[in-house]
Amino acid sequence: MNVYDSARMADVLAPLGYELSDQPDDADMVILNTCHIREKAAEKVYSELGRLRQFKNKKAETGEAMILAVAGCVAQAEGEEVFARAPFIDMVFGPQTYHRLPEMIAKATRSSGGVLDIDFPAEAKFDSLPAASGTDTRSAFLTVQEGCDKFCTFCVVPYTRGAEFSRPAKDVLADARRLVADGVCEITLLGQNVNNYHGEGPGTQEWGLGRLIHALAEIDGLARIRYTTSYPADVDDELIAAHRDVPALMPFLHLPVQSGSDRILKAMNRRHDSSDYRRLVEQLRAARPDLALSSDFIVGFPGETDDDFAQTLNLVDEIGFVQAYSFKYSPRPGTPAAEYDRQVDDEEKTGRLLRLQDLLNKQQRSFNESLVGKTLPVLFDRHGRFEDQLVGRSPYMQPVHIDGGANLFGRIVDVHIKAGFANSLAGEVSESIGGAATGEPPNDAKERISA
Repeated sequence: MNVYDSARMADVLAPLGYELSDQPDDADMVILNTCHIREKAAEKVYSELGRLRQFKNKKAETGEAMILAVAGCVAQAEGEEVFARAPFIDMVFGPQTYHRLPEMIAKATRSSGGVLDIDFPAEAKFDSLPAASGTDTRSAFLTVQEGCDKFCTFCVVPYTRGAEFSRPAKDVLADARRLVADGVCEITLLGQNVNNYHGEGPGTQEWGLGRLIHALAEIDGLARIRYTTSYPADVDDELIAAHRDVPALMPFLHLPVQSGSDRILKAMNRRHDSSDYRRLVEQLRAARPDLALSSDFIVGFPGETDDDFAQTLNLVDEIGFVQAYSFKYSPRPGTPAAEYDRQVDDEEKTGRLLRLQDLLNKQQRSFNESLVGKTLPVLFDRHGRFEDQLVGRSPYMQPVHIDGGANLFGRIVDVHIKAGFANSLAGEVSESIGGAATGEPPNDAKERISA
């Protein structure tokens, strides 16, 4: 979502004459778009600000100015504290206010004090944003929902992103059509709790995410649809059916579980238990047998015992994940869990994390190796580290690299997988395709992927 937000900031700033720069040292403005979900991410902001201050001072020595801003969730959560720790900053603004950037810039250039804007007008932001500018990429993000009402005890999102808000379906569809007209063939729908999307549809009808996906799939030229991040308790029958009925919806789902222990899930204020999660996975896999799952895990949550952690390992072993994000619990200021008793020792958290990651890494590598010999449609969207190497994404989100094929950039092509590694696949263009490529997935892609 921060990638999407950053792109929209660029759209807002373009009419003022700003364009993106590859390097910050001589920029007229530098914006750090930040995350506050973990302590390490927040602290990196202040380290980076110290480095950027040198560039700001150097420009000042020649009579030039650099506007230095902190945006996003650190700005929202810490507000005035950012100015206190970095008084040389010009602007601090939250994720719901970047449509007001022109006004903030005007204030920052007219006054000597910093500009602070951390209001929560989600509706006003989307109403005020200009149409997205053209893109030269084939894969794009599209925010459809923001905020969260779940208040998990470890999470700052409800405090930094605000209450849940879903964009009207017509606005989402209009944005998607513009992206496709610009050459995009894959769209990832974004939201802090995206599968609780409940946007206004035609008339007084309210659409869920499943209905929205069906409508998006009708856009000619949109070959791939993804969505993230999901909340298990909000996956409904209509969304499960979309995985069965919409070929463009990729067979990869990020479905955070956080823990395999019901006791810990309750302490986290998650609205599912381990049985709910297992049952949901069964329903999804019944609808789409080739569905691959990714998840999030927190180890060392306050009060987590060896038995609680063992239950997490058991769930991972039983379900199997092709990718995962796993972290040691990080107390976030203002969240209930930060005040809980029985905080787990950091050494114990580290040991548990290493054990969990060892199991997850083995599952990921095993899945990648299981695809050797199969043919997958791959969207090639970037160049590799080596000369004449092209890299794309499989339906399951793995990076897939091939040698040669520069003419295939930006296209979806059938690739025969030759090798599976820890984090990627290697392949060659299928001889049956003969180097041909299209923006559409092969009609029988689903059958051949699961063969």
